[in-house]
Amino acid sequence: MRPRPLALAAAIALLPLCAASLSVTAAQAATPNASAPRVALPNTVTPAVAHSQKQGDVPAAQQLSVAVSLKLRNTADLDKFLADVANPASANYGHYLTPAEFTARYAPTQADVDHVVAFLKSQGLTASVSANRQVIDAKGSNAQIAQAFGTHESAYYDASDAKQFFANDNAASLPADVAAIVDGVSGLNNKTVRTPELAKPNTSHPLATPSGYGPSQYDGAYNLNKVGADGTGVKVALWEFDGYTASNLSTYDKQYGLTGPAPTTVPVDGQSYDSAPGDGQGEVELDSEIISGVAPKATQLVYEAPNSDQGEIDMAAKIVADDQVSVISISWGGCEPDTTQSSMTAVDTSFKQAAAEGISVYSASGDDGSRDCTRSTSGASVKSVDFPGSDTYVTSVGGTNLQVSGTSYSSESAWSTAGGGVSTVFAKPSWQTGTGVSGTMRTVPDVSSNADPNSGFAIYTQGTSGPAWQQYGGTSAAAPLWSGFTALFNQKAAAAGKANLGQANPALYAVANSSSYGTSFHDVKTGANQDFKAGTGYDQVTGWGTPVADALTTALLGGGGTTGGNTVTVTNPGTQSGTVGTAVSLQVKGADSASGQTLTYTATGLPAGLSISSTGLITGTPTAAGTSSVTVTAKDATGATGSATFGFTVATGSTGCTPAQLLGNAGFETGTAAPWTASTGVVDNSSSEAAHSGSWKAWLDGYGSTHTDTVSQSVTIPAGCKATFSFWLHVDTAETGTTAYDKLAVTANGTNLATYSNVNASTGYVQKSFDLSSYAGQTVTLKFTGTEDSSLQTSFVIDDTAVNVG
Repeated sequence: MRPRPLALAAAIALLPLCAASLSVTAAQAATPNASAPRVALPNTVTPAVAHSQKQGDVPAAQQLSVAVSLKLRNTADLDKFLADVANPASANYGHYLTPAEFTARYAPTQADVDHVVAFLKSQGLTASVSANRQVIDAKGSNAQIAQAFGTHESAYYDASDAKQFFANDNAASLPADVAAIVDGVSGLNNKTVRTPELAKPNTSHPLATPSGYGPSQYDGAYNLNKVGADGTGVKVALWEFDGYTASNLSTYDKQYGLTGPAPTTVPVDGQSYDSAPGDGQGEVELDSEIISGVAPKATQLVYEAPNSDQGEIDMAAKIVADDQVSVISISWGGCEPDTTQSSMTAVDTSFKQAAAEGISVYSASGDDGSRDCTRSTSGASVKSVDFPGSDTYVTSVGGTNLQVSGTSYSSESAWSTAGGGVSTVFAKPSWQTGTGVSGTMRTVPDVSSNADPNSGFAIYTQGTSGPAWQQYGGTSAAAPLWSGFTALFNQKAAAAGKANLGQANPALYAVANSSSYGTSFHDVKTGANQDFKAGTGYDQVTGWGTPVADALTTALLGGGGTTGGNTVTVTNPGTQSGTVGTAVSLQVKGADSASGQTLTYTATGLPAGLSISSTGLITGTPTAAGTSSVTVTAKDATGATGSATFGFTVATGSTGCTPAQLLGNAGFETGTAAPWTASTGVVDNSSSEAAHSGSWKAWLDGYGSTHTDTVSQSVTIPAGCKATFSFWLHVDTAETGTTAYDKLAVTANGTNLATYSNVNASTGYVQKSFDLSSYAGQTVTLKFTGTEDSSLQTSFVIDDTAVNVG
């Protein structure tokens, strides 16, 4: 162990500042039963902990409430059902499940729920189970929570937004038999909150009369008034973290001559804000008024939840368990990097149930362009997208600047701060295909509508001195507009004896990839956000564009005669494989329900070097290794289309690479860091920690106080080469138990390869290795980052590194 500086005393000196605002104490009871075998739950620590200042302990008696999310069963079967229920060629198309049917097929068993509840109660916690058996809310003191989940709650200060919060320092853990049932635990911090995606013009001020577009203008511009529906018989859920004033909504309706059911509030976790709405009131009233303007006779259920991870999870579970609505409108979100991934997973589980039940979900794409973290912790330098819009089962709605002539469409361009980009969490789904769609991860938005506050909507809401007219924009205006459109569609579908739209994206992308695209959407081709430009077809600013609602309704219903009712199916050839430099020949076949039709084939996602003929023959010679998601689409003369998606993996084959080791000073034996970049004192030859070989090594941390050490080096991996990164690691610690207090992160170009901690301590060195072949042809920076908390040392000793290619 290295000599300890006075960092611990300094940390204690900070406690009075924290105590003044967060009632923290100087000590917290140790977690009992620390020796029991436990399994850590990944992604249960808020990312904000990594760059915030710890200021003390949360009092042991402070009451906390968490949401324990449980794993679904039969997930492969669920994935197939969700694909089939959205596929017109499937016998399951439109045959949605009831909540009871979903629970019986896919929810955790009652025995599993009882097992987790029994564990929680054995720890002194109270437990209540959601109606769909997917979430258990557990409540108790901080000491009880710490005992149950193997966590330690600390007070933190985040200088980036000048806010104090509490959070768990380490990942939650559970006994192995309980952890096998649990997906994650949320609510261990109060850092993560959702913000409204709402924008005002720079000159915005309360007005005595409406300013901005009213229903006649946006309904007319998007042909919403030509659908021939008003939302009668359809229920829409508003996903809210604040409340509204009913008289403001009725004033809006009266101004525009709208009549329909008054909204009904549905409290979640006992939360109802309507008696004293907060700063988010304008968001709630914007959502409600836009939906009223599009579908005035639709019934609005306003779900109001605590603004927290747990509140969001509980709201999602309640909406799908209630199964009262066919549309959910969401105008609150947060950037993916600042959101705990276990919480996203829990909400995604409910969105899967929504898709199974035939519920469409629309969410604002964000108002900070392709840098969605601009106003949050990670900051404007990070390319990021907004959750929950990035979720696979959600339709993300971007923003435009709409110009009208009277009540008719004139022109449209992308709003410069409309959210859009590439998810780092969700993979690209099979239905996300078409001109402009690329990559392997989900991209957003999917569609768009007016959102620029300078072409904004007239909204009646609370002003600085009372209710008044405001001109609002933001993608939080675009999401409810599309939700209102879907209410109109579902009314028309019911009248035609057809199913709800359900998960909208598979159907929307099918129309966008058909001959109906030009008549069903306004393709917005001008404008940009920070990193992406609008253009022909799909783009990451406006998606496929904005609705031509009457034509889109016809296309979605399958009417209009453009395809003659034909059904085209493509036979899926199954997963394919090839080798770089070896020719490929694959015939893809399709069929048409109508006789005498000739099919023309196209494909997206083909490996480099391959192409498809109009007859469906894929040929060529692969030029690069990797795995692609290939979608082949066949179209007949009437415009009817069908598609199949399959994986295509290309192996490296004979690379011709000259075997080599690329790292410089791989064993640190020069006695200096170069060409490594290292913290002071990391390259070391002292006898306190032995090298794996030779005399020198890299020794990170070991101070027994709050400390961070790094060592990194960049190498260029030749194109086409296989590459393996390896090193020898020794972890020496004074910590005890199974809680990860001190950590070593190993990254490649910022992507985490592995994380080790004091829990990985051993008496000798252990070799670790990672495949870096995916970085062939690139320069990759390999970095070790060791972080140590305020007490009890942990040393991470690294030696004999290598990047071998061949």
